[in-house]
Amino acid sequence: MKINRGSLLAGAESARGITIVIDVFRAFTCAPLLFAMGIRRSILVPTPKEAFDLRRKSPELILIGEVGGAPIEGFDFGNSPSELLKQNPAHFKDKTIVQRTSAGVQGALSALRTADEVLIGSFVLARSTAEYILSKRPKQVSLVAMGWNLQEIAPEDEWCATYIASLLGTGTYDHLQALREIIFHKQAQKFLHPDKPHFPPEDPVICLQRNLYDFVLRVERESELVVVKKIENP
Repeated sequence: MKINRGSLLAGAESARGITIVIDVFRAFTCAPLLFAMGIRRSILVPTPKEAFDLRRKSPELILIGEVGGAPIEGFDFGNSPSELLKQNPAHFKDKTIVQRTSAGVQGALSALRTADEVLIGSFVLARSTAEYILSKRPKQVSLVAMGWNLQEIAPEDEWCATYIASLLGTGTYDHLQALREIIFHKQAQKFLHPDKPHFPPEDPVICLQRNLYDFVLRVERESELVVVKKIENP
């Protein structure tokens, strides 16, 4: 198995084979949490306008996401796992959400154009995703760390890629070193500023949990939509 590493939009655009698009803070920590809380599927869109267009046709859709990290006016929720965790799971049971974010969603949409298969990745999904890939024995795997806003490499995504690579049998992973580089970096420190309530301090605690779920999330084309579906590991 050949494992390629990439970052930001360029990494997503050059993805080949089975591809894991990684966004730890926070899109692809939110997505598996929502599936664990009972949603049926997620639709990925590149812009808020497309999300609103979908809801005009289907008012029951739940809109989740951000632009530049900030919640989108008219959306139901921002891009915060702690905000979602506060909700009663019954609110999401059997619902379809529409997710728009500035990094992870954009990367998944881009990777889908060239990769054989696209999975979404984060620390909470790392082991289940690695086990799924090992069961398929692909010739090529791409790990793409999306970073901040498609503009800046972020240590949480890079270290998550290193962790998944180690689970696939390539390289080693030092969790203490990972935490040291992640939590003191500005991407984690922004969650400690009281003037930015859309970056609640609880979010990194949730995002840095490892291996919470035993399923895989796969991105697929479905007619004119791009959807995320939960795949149970064999």
